[in-house]
Formats: sequence, C-alpha cells, structure tokens
Amino acid sequence: MTLVLVTRKGCHLCDQALEMLRELGHEPDLADVDAEDGLHDLYDWRVPVVLIDDRVVAEGKLTLDQLQKAVGKGPGALA
Repeated sequence: MTLVLVTRKGCHLCDQALEMLRELGHEPDLADVDAEDGLHDLYDWRVPVVLIDDRVVAEGKLTLDQLQKAVGKGPGALA
C-alpha cells in the first residue's frame, strides 16, 4: 500500500492531517501540490488530499475519525 499526503507549504490543514496520520501510526509520503503541474491541476484547492495507491480517500478539512475510516490504524499506532 502506498500512502501519500498531498500538501502545500503554510497549509495548517495539511499540517493537521499529517499529525493525525502519524497519530494513527502512518508515515505518509509527502507530495507538494505546488511542485508538480499535474498535482496542481488535480488538487490545487483540495489540499490536503490523502491518496492510497493513487486513489483519493480523503481531502479537505479532515477529522481523526475520517482518516481512521479511510486508512485504518498503522502498525505504529497506539491502542
């Protein structure tokens, strides 16, 4: 499984999403939406965007519950 968080510098929602993913025991690959034209075209105003195997599973203002349903708990998650 490939887990990617599409982010943008200075995005507080992106920072929160990363924090919550880590809380769930995941360390996603990070992709800067402003660094690649293709990502920018797809996700510019949708960040943060969580992708599993290149499929969008969550986006925008996220909650811990939404992320847990989308990605589950990882091996490093606290019980």
